[in-house]
Amino acid sequence: MGLSAVPDDHVATIVTTLEMTQRPRARALPDAPLRLVRWERPAPESYRALFRRVGAPWLWFSRLVMDDAALVAIVHDPAVEVHAVLDRAGIEVGMLELDFRTGGACEIGYFALVPELAGRGLGRWFMARALALAWRGGVERVWLHTCTLDHPRALGFYRAQGFVAVRRTVETFADPRVLGVLPADVAPQVPLLARTR
Repeated sequence: MGLSAVPDDHVATIVTTLEMTQRPRARALPDAPLRLVRWERPAPESYRALFRRVGAPWLWFSRLVMDDAALVAIVHDPAVEVHAVLDRAGIEVGMLELDFRTGGACEIGYFALVPELAGRGLGRWFMARALALAWRGGVERVWLHTCTLDHPRALGFYRAQGFVAVRRTVETFADPRVLGVLPADVAPQVPLLARTR
C-alpha cells in the first residue's frame, strides 16, 4: 500500500482488461472517409512502420523490439488477422489486430488510429468494424486491454462501446525513449526522467 518508486529509466502504467461476453446488438454503422482492409502477411518493416505511426505517441514499443522471426510468427499466424485502416488516398492511418489463437475468444490486440484523427468520431466507426470481424462463429468472449499511457479517453471509449472492465494490473518497463527504441520527443505527456542514448 502507498507509493512505490519507479526508476528514472522506467515507466509505470495501470493496465485495465475489458471484455464483452455477448455480441452487441447490431447498430447502424457510422459513415467514415476510411476503409478497413485485411493486411495479409505484412512484411515486418511495413508492420513496424505503421505500428510506430499509431503507437509511438502512447509509447507502444513491444513489436518494435521483436526480431523479425518472432514478429512474423505472430502476424503471419493463420489465427491472427491484421487489418489496416486506409484514408481516401490509400494512406495507412490505423491498424487493427485480432487474435483468435485462444479457442472461443478474440483478443483485440491492437486498435489505433493516427493521433491526427482523434476527436472526429471515427473511433466508433472503427470499433463497429472491429466488433463485426471479432464476433464470429465460436467466439464467446471479445477482450482487450488499455492502460493509463493510452489516449486519455480510451478507457471511457471502450466502456461506451459495451466493454466491461474485469481486471486491473500495474506494469513497469524500461522507457523505450531511454533505450533508443523511440525518439526522445514522443509522448511528451509522459515525463522523460532519464537521459536518452
